[in-house]
Amino acid sequence: MAIIVIDAGHGGFDNGAMYQGRKEKDDNLRLALAVGEILKQQGYEVIYTRTTDIYQSPYEKAQIANEAGADYFISFHRNSGENDNTYNGAQTLIYGGDDMRARRLAEAINEELVKTGFADLGIEERTGLAVLRRTEMPAVLIEAGFINHDRDNEIFDNNFNEIASAIAMGVEQAAPLKRDAVEQSSMENEDVVFGVEAGRFAYRTTANFMAEQLMDQGFESYVMEDDAMLRVIVGREDSLEDALKLQRKLRDLGYRTMIVATN
Repeated sequence: MAIIVIDAGHGGFDNGAMYQGRKEKDDNLRLALAVGEILKQQGYEVIYTRTTDIYQSPYEKAQIANEAGADYFISFHRNSGENDNTYNGAQTLIYGGDDMRARRLAEAINEELVKTGFADLGIEERTGLAVLRRTEMPAVLIEAGFINHDRDNEIFDNNFNEIASAIAMGVEQAAPLKRDAVEQSSMENEDVVFGVEAGRFAYRTTANFMAEQLMDQGFESYVMEDDAMLRVIVGREDSLEDALKLQRKLRDLGYRTMIVATN
């Protein structure tokens, strides 16, 4: 099972960037916890550098990931421009070099983030960031819009659940679960089946609309409520292999999907 370390940037006395009373550290933590929860539902093992408002140095964060033997490290941040309401968009940073796994992860996450409304600022190499330089596994740093741009804050707040799902989808595309671990889990629990999540919504009418659209296209689909969120799930497959085949069909039709294990 892939281990992913989720890092909410800044914390404690380090507020990060601020704008009109808004603190980057708070946005980072909220988004990191939301993405981590989705990844855990997916079957990833998730380790957080922090779950509360505490400070850790970048070196401590990297050490947590290294000691855990993590497969990937993802740090959550929000950007800030010198002048308010001047720059906007999502960007994902990597250390660079020849580690194509980090680049693939960054590209997949950024591509999904742009679909939620952010402008695309692309991928950039940054060799001076300790959390990217000191980690011993593929590492990316997400800049989820500019905290001092009103439009980016509107996107962040209004599309928050979609943003969290988009990042998780990017992870699922570039850092798939190790199949042997997932299959072993299903053998240990005969009640586990696999489905493909095609959407996640706050409103029942929207979720029902997608489920009906999928049924019209010939897919078995249903709406599952989870922590006040409504998830549209397609299929009830007995094996991960069958779920992957179903996922490919849905992606060919343009759905942004990820595999889930359900009872």
